[in-house]
Amino acid sequence: MDYTFFQEYWWLLISILGAFLVFMLFVQGGQSMLLQKMPDEQREKMIYTIAHRWELTFTVLVVFGGAFFASFPLFYSTSFGGAYWLWMLILFGFVVQAVSYKCRKAEGNILGQRTYDVFLFLNGIFAPVLLGGAVGTFFFGSDFTITKTNLTDSASPIISQWGSLHGLEALADWRVLVFGIMVLFLVRVLANLWFINQIDDEQITIWNKTQLRTNAMIFVVLYLIVMFVLFTSSGYETIGEHEFLVVEYKYFHNLFGHFDCILMFLLGTASVIYGICVTLIKKTRSGIWFAGVGTVLVVLVLFWLAGYFNTAYYPSTTDISSSLTIYNSSSSEFTLRTMSYVSIAIPFVLAYIVWVWYKLTKPQSKDVVAEKAE
Repeated sequence: MDYTFFQEYWWLLISILGAFLVFMLFVQGGQSMLLQKMPDEQREKMIYTIAHRWELTFTVLVVFGGAFFASFPLFYSTSFGGAYWLWMLILFGFVVQAVSYKCRKAEGNILGQRTYDVFLFLNGIFAPVLLGGAVGTFFFGSDFTITKTNLTDSASPIISQWGSLHGLEALADWRVLVFGIMVLFLVRVLANLWFINQIDDEQITIWNKTQLRTNAMIFVVLYLIVMFVLFTSSGYETIGEHEFLVVEYKYFHNLFGHFDCILMFLLGTASVIYGICVTLIKKTRSGIWFAGVGTVLVVLVLFWLAGYFNTAYYPSTTDISSSLTIYNSSSSEFTLRTMSYVSIAIPFVLAYIVWVWYKLTKPQSKDVVAEKAE
């Protein structure tokens, strides 16, 4: 196994973690609907089904960020160091989320439950948009320049230069913003399917099906727009360590040049649509699992299109030679090889998530949910 194998192996692991992270954002999707008009009892039942799963989402986020830091440190130092405000807002949102779940019904709560519900709502809106926007920059680029010689400058040893907004300027690109909004409505769809699956309450089911119709229609429209823009966009193809060629329809060629990617992409898309339709048309509660598996498959393919096939996964719109690939931004072969043994722990992390999920995920009757929500 050579150096290239380990670079591609670690991108595969990051792709898997990223795919599961997007699925787990259904917690944020549920939070984004908490301020909509509904009876308080219904709101509490819905909150109960996601109240302890934010920890699993945060676990996946931390492992995802740690894997990126260890395997592709140049990306980490470039993006996390330069796009400061983008990542700080994401992390701050998760901190506020944790505090809100802890304090919203605590004794001596001086801010009031409503205030913490607003915090949860804001995290539910901005976390998917910002994380989705961050993934969107993998395709549509960011405004940065890398100068490694700056490391020798004691006054400013920073290798990446960004705009004055330090990452937030990426949201000024309508393609990145629409990508993030698409993720928001995807996780709202997943949340509707989750509530229907978990709560045996006719009124809650009717409410969520009504919301599902609207969220699903918006998501499908945004999905078609994003995929059209993505597959008609140019991309950077590697011809040297820091040399790139602009290729028209790069991501279209990446997808349709590999049968396994086409199969997973179409199967994942069909699975999400099936999960939505079977829930709306039939009296079934299993739509979340079809949509969840489909989400993971599609996100996996998107990560592969961004990182594999000699593609720059972090293109620079300012200086093309600063663009990052899995080959010019990775750790050393020794580090990647050594960490590959450590990666054996990742299945244990996933097993922990599955075990906790199993303990928490038991469809509750409306009486049991109401009792525990109180």
